[in-house]
Amino acid sequence: MAAPDKAIAKLRAEIETHDRLYYKDARPTIDDQAYDRLKKELEALEAAYPSFDFGTSPTKSVGDDRLEGFESYRHRVPMLSLDNTYSREELIEFGKRLEKRFPEQSLKYLVEPKIDGVAVSLTYEKGRFIRAVSRGNGTEGDDISQNVRHIAGLPEQIENAPDILEVRGEIYMLHEEFERINSVREAEDQALYANPRNLAAGTIKLLDPTEARSRKLDIVLYGVGACEPTRFFSHQAEIQERLKGWGFPVLENIWLTDGIESAWSSIEELDTLRQQFTYPTDGAVVKLDDFRLQEEAGFTSKAPRWAISFKFEAERAETLLKEISLQIGRTGAVTPVAILEPVQLAGTTVSRATLHNEDEIRRKDIRPGDTVLVQKAGEIIPQVLGIVESKRPADSQAFDFGQHLKDLGIEAERDPDGAVWRIASKDNPIRQQRALQHFASRACMDVENLGTAVVEQLVSRELAKNIADLYELTKEQLLKLDKFAEKSAQNLIDALEASKQRDLWQLIHGLGIPHVGKQSAKDLEASFDSLDSLSTATEEQLEAIDGIGSIMAQSIHAWFADSDNRELIDRLRKHGLDFTSKRQQNTDGAFADKIFVLTGSLPTLTRTEATDLIERVGGRTSSSVSKKTDFVISGESSGSKYDKAVKLGITILDEGAFLELLEK
Repeated sequence: MAAPDKAIAKLRAEIETHDRLYYKDARPTIDDQAYDRLKKELEALEAAYPSFDFGTSPTKSVGDDRLEGFESYRHRVPMLSLDNTYSREELIEFGKRLEKRFPEQSLKYLVEPKIDGVAVSLTYEKGRFIRAVSRGNGTEGDDISQNVRHIAGLPEQIENAPDILEVRGEIYMLHEEFERINSVREAEDQALYANPRNLAAGTIKLLDPTEARSRKLDIVLYGVGACEPTRFFSHQAEIQERLKGWGFPVLENIWLTDGIESAWSSIEELDTLRQQFTYPTDGAVVKLDDFRLQEEAGFTSKAPRWAISFKFEAERAETLLKEISLQIGRTGAVTPVAILEPVQLAGTTVSRATLHNEDEIRRKDIRPGDTVLVQKAGEIIPQVLGIVESKRPADSQAFDFGQHLKDLGIEAERDPDGAVWRIASKDNPIRQQRALQHFASRACMDVENLGTAVVEQLVSRELAKNIADLYELTKEQLLKLDKFAEKSAQNLIDALEASKQRDLWQLIHGLGIPHVGKQSAKDLEASFDSLDSLSTATEEQLEAIDGIGSIMAQSIHAWFADSDNRELIDRLRKHGLDFTSKRQQNTDGAFADKIFVLTGSLPTLTRTEATDLIERVGGRTSSSVSKKTDFVISGESSGSKYDKAVKLGITILDEGAFLELLEK
């Protein structure tokens, strides 16, 4: 074993990395159990060697989900995390500690399903919804009101409420909605999301509220933070009834139990029931019911002593890896997929699992014919954890990714800067199909009636090999396709004609430039007034744009430098596609390139409406205040952005002054 100080430092750094991936990036690389094992290992070392102090330890603090671009607000009552366990014995021990603390009391516990989502705190003042804030670091969190307001079933006003009320709960995504979004991404040849929790976390932190609204989120409320006056609640079980009476979405199952053994029986019942739930659950939360006893039990630095989270073990199964299939994306990227002998796992039949890339296969030494261990811990997309080496066939051979491509007749090259193999030839039919499907998708040029079956026919009959070919299609050619009649052929011609006037960001996204997604396409449109000006931008100019890193800048520059792509752009120009940014076309000159930042709640305008007004006169919005900011529009409950604007001497406008400025 390494020296204790080095082992502690290494574990702390590792856990901090996983905290960032989980809380800030919403893309964890290990499951909850592996993470919790690291935490317990660190706790044991810190307990054994208390003299080693390197500052705040992740074992004594709440993970921080705050991001740049959001205002932070302080919780009136801290939002702490919960201690957790996977062990019945540890759960019973938790109950015994409380029995020892309160020997004269008959303790009641409330058992609640632990929904796998994103913690949120809603503030109501005089019964009116004021803001929604993420957990953050437990003391203060990000204002996510603009995305939370659109969640169905959340009341704007509640009657007979306390003067101040913080309602605590969880934002989550139903399995059905998660699968819908992934099916769209699969059709558009985009990477699939791993699980509903990560997608919900990413959605709630989107700076584009329109994009957030396109993904349906749900919310459940189960607790309170600050409450003034305090007379409203005396027991945990009361909260559910009171919240339900106010019209909040609440937990569909809770158990009020006598003693910790009874609480365990309820957890076992929940474990059976949850297989039928339409949302992700990964455990149970057990809380002491009496608020007076909760207050006496107190808190540690990061968790209450009167509550604990019991986590269900991740469900795993062994099955046969029949083959490794290869999928080809819109940019020619080749992604390996495990084709499995169907196996029941977490209530569904699993027959496929992603293998990510060549390096992942090599690291785990995964081979066709292996018996593999598959896990689905709240994951809709299963993951192959590893192989069962004792069951490997004697004649097993290591999987050679490059040779497998050759055997399939696929000419591909490995990206020298990454683990991705990419089809070298732009003439590959599958690559052509994926590129056309992406271009026509709703997130790009939104060409109706140009679905997968039509694209496959166009490519196989050599009527369209690239996106420019689409605009040369004739009605006569379309009538020769399967299931095409006069009306359907004309509809597609009309849809292609309409697509020529799409927003510039849609065209940029549709071009299929590697690493450029929907949001980065919008960022590019905000910085360039036309496709022509973007095409001549240097890497330095591109990298200077917020949201465009060095890898993406290199990719964009290289794409426009390619002679084939320049020819493609010229053909699109001749077919009449609009290369100019409409946000710049509508400027009156006075606000061209002016940067506005919105903060707080405006009296009559929503953020979307204010943004539309700004863009209509040629300005653009930013999520953060900097020296480049021209105006800050401030509303009720403005936070840190207002303070920074004052410090930098930036012009601050209320809604009235903003509207007056626009009129002038």
